[in-house]
Amino acid sequence: MDYYTIASILVVLSALFGYINVRFLKLPITIGLMIITIVFTVVVLIIGQYNDTLLLREKALIMGIDFETVLLDIMLSFLLFAGALHTNFAQLRVQRGPILAFATFGVLVSTFLVGTAMYYLLPAIGFEVTYINCLLFGALISPTDPIAVLGILKKAGAPKKLETKIVGESLFNDGVGVVVFLTIFAIAKNPKAKIEFSDIATLFGQEVIGGVALGLLLGYVTYQLMKSIDNYEIEVILTLAAVMGGTLVADRLHLSAPLAMVTAGLIVGNDTVRKGAMSEVTESYVDKFWELLDVLLNTLLFVMIGMEMLVLTLEKNYLYAGLLAIPVLLMCRYLSLWLPIRIFAKRLDFVPRTNLIMTWGGLRGGISIALALSLTAEMHRELFLVITYVVVVVSIVVQGLTVEPVIKKLTQVQTG
Repeated sequence: MDYYTIASILVVLSALFGYINVRFLKLPITIGLMIITIVFTVVVLIIGQYNDTLLLREKALIMGIDFETVLLDIMLSFLLFAGALHTNFAQLRVQRGPILAFATFGVLVSTFLVGTAMYYLLPAIGFEVTYINCLLFGALISPTDPIAVLGILKKAGAPKKLETKIVGESLFNDGVGVVVFLTIFAIAKNPKAKIEFSDIATLFGQEVIGGVALGLLLGYVTYQLMKSIDNYEIEVILTLAAVMGGTLVADRLHLSAPLAMVTAGLIVGNDTVRKGAMSEVTESYVDKFWELLDVLLNTLLFVMIGMEMLVLTLEKNYLYAGLLAIPVLLMCRYLSLWLPIRIFAKRLDFVPRTNLIMTWGGLRGGISIALALSLTAEMHRELFLVITYVVVVVSIVVQGLTVEPVIKKLTQVQTG
């Protein structure tokens, strides 16, 4: 199946499922599309028991998509730039300390807590997995997904300072998480090779610091170019060029493209740049263009996530492992946030029960699935892919649907 056919089918399905959600379910787009696509896929599986024509065609469609490449190398940069563009830069600057701690220390601690817990729990249901491979799972599942978080928190009504922490963490920790994953992946792929700590530190520094530096440069250049003209068509194209060109440069120089796009988006979207470089017309068009692109890519992404179920090895023990991983992951996230919150709560005004809210509001999404798809058979790819899929679906549907009442309940308890 050629790329145009695949893209056309995905857009048609996304439009149809999006219409059903808006017309009937009225759920946040990420949750609505996930539920509708899974129901559609289950129906296809049931029909396939009697006539497998539709089932085979849908499987061919999904197998024709390189999910890992499409998300990590193409869609992610656009989605992160769009999310950062509309993030409150002033609040983000105030909360930069805890956000940085959550996105670095929190991800590392969670990676080792999850990896260690799964290493001891998986044998209980019949899986013998090496510690380094359990750490790989910890690395791919620990970062919260900015795409899922941004889509749901907009409607959750969280206090602004709390929303900034959750959104800011999710924007930055996926870039850090990918670097941690790639580092552990290199060790797991060649366990007998001698890898020095200095090599790991160099890789981490190059990806993270280099990515942020590239983002600063892209944001500054884009700002200067937009400031020198007043033409909304070209200015919109300049922001698009910053994302596409910047992603290419990041890939060639082995820098973190996600961190570069987040940094560039924050610079272009902050109030000072908006007032100094954009007219009201330009600002309106830039915002509408990126909002529309964000919605389009989100619909495509969550339709693809829902349809991935068709190519999973849904063995009973794999599903049990996925259900077992959910409370483990929630507990490890709570523990990984505990120290940074204790440190910064004294200096910054934290919403009561921030840890509980951030634990429940830390959703997982497509990034974790994409990383799981990159595992090799020796790394227990099928097992960890099913576990990841179960965690992501429960995270988006169950946590996503309940995060708003949880936030209201926990904040009211303290203020009441």
